[in-house]
Amino acid sequence: MSESRVTNNQQPATSIEYPATSIQQPASSNRHPATSIQQPATDFVVLQQALGHRFGDLDLLRRALTHPSYVNEHPEDGIGDNQRLEFLGDAVLDFVAGAWVFRHYPDFDEGPMTRLRAALVRTKTLAQLAKQVGIGEALRLGRGEEEAGGRERDANLCDAFEAVVGGLYLDGGLAAAEAFVEPLIAPAAEAALAAEADWDAKSRLQEWSQAELGVTPRYRIVAEKGPDHAKTFVAEVLLSKDVAGQGSGHSKQAAEQAAARAAWEVLVEGG
Repeated sequence: MSESRVTNNQQPATSIEYPATSIQQPASSNRHPATSIQQPATDFVVLQQALGHRFGDLDLLRRALTHPSYVNEHPEDGIGDNQRLEFLGDAVLDFVAGAWVFRHYPDFDEGPMTRLRAALVRTKTLAQLAKQVGIGEALRLGRGEEEAGGRERDANLCDAFEAVVGGLYLDGGLAAAEAFVEPLIAPAAEAALAAEADWDAKSRLQEWSQAELGVTPRYRIVAEKGPDHAKTFVAEVLLSKDVAGQGSGHSKQAAEQAAARAAWEVLVEGG
């Protein structure tokens, strides 16, 4: 990478102590080119408030929001697209999310930490976070990409989110990136863990029942309710011949997962 970087040692008291080999901090740039900027600075006031950072180099934010299609249609703009910043932001996000998971889930071993970090930085999650802070509305798109719905496309939103994080890192250092990312990923982590627990209910019950009881759970759909477009299924899970739990959902799979959770709560958690 061609950008010049220096180490920033002003870490918040609660964050990880990063070794000398970890990501170094770039010096903030205060340059403001007067000729290449076509959009007024006021265009980004609201977004900067949402990001919690006022850019010293506003061109970094413009570039982070510039899709390649815009550059293709406006070669005179002079800002460039967001692809290089996306590359940098992807690396910074991996580090920030990984460090956050490490600090907040001290009982997790490598496997759960890796899965949670992956859930936090996947395309769909980052696209949702981009919408949440208004990045989608601020994207600079070419006419064709705009008309094709590019402002709502997960890939574009994810790329722009990563690029914004890269811009924050270059403009304000790792502390600026952490201050923006960490409050967003906290609720995302809770949602990811809840979804994983729901999805793994059948697997967990099967592992436990085979080890403790020597039997494999069986599932059956015992009822279907409602119209075809909004049907609810009711499932039971059986251990040998005994019904261990019952649950409902809008698909057979969801009903079986609910039944497995119900059985787990009674048999394992004593609920």
